[in-house]
Amino acid sequence: MTDAPKRTRSYSWADPADLRQAAMTSTGLEFISRSLSAGGSPAPIGATIDMRTAGVKEGEVTFAITPQEFHYNPLGTMHGGIFATILDSACGCALHTTLAKGQGFTSLTLEIKFLRAATAETGELRCTGKVVSRGRTVATTEAVLQDARGRLYATATSTCMIFAAPTEKAA
Repeated sequence: MTDAPKRTRSYSWADPADLRQAAMTSTGLEFISRSLSAGGSPAPIGATIDMRTAGVKEGEVTFAITPQEFHYNPLGTMHGGIFATILDSACGCALHTTLAKGQGFTSLTLEIKFLRAATAETGELRCTGKVVSRGRTVATTEAVLQDARGRLYATATSTCMIFAAPTEKAA
């Protein structure tokens, strides 16, 4: 280890209680479109890993992330947990765009395949999540993480449970 100065990073995020309230009073597509649009308030995890929105439509969401040092594991590549976070976010937000007002969901499974390492030299990665199948209570989604040349870095499949979101009094 060197005596080089420590690097620092600062960021801010929206109050999660405000986001939850907005989610309960909108359809999923309205909420995701508004909260992920430029100037919107994404979930705190988006600010934490510096994930940006690149596209939203019903049943599909695309996020972008540029690998940076603060994403690294001890081997000097993007940590698998960052891959997992963006893949899970894309899968979940894609499903969220299909929900009616007052519905919620939770992930039941998340299966990830890591295919290639990423570093700061990789450049921007895009992660697109899509709804594959949606029933009344269960949905399957998938996501792919690719670079600008279309090379695949990771894939994920998620199974989610859909339910009536608890009211504030019941939560």
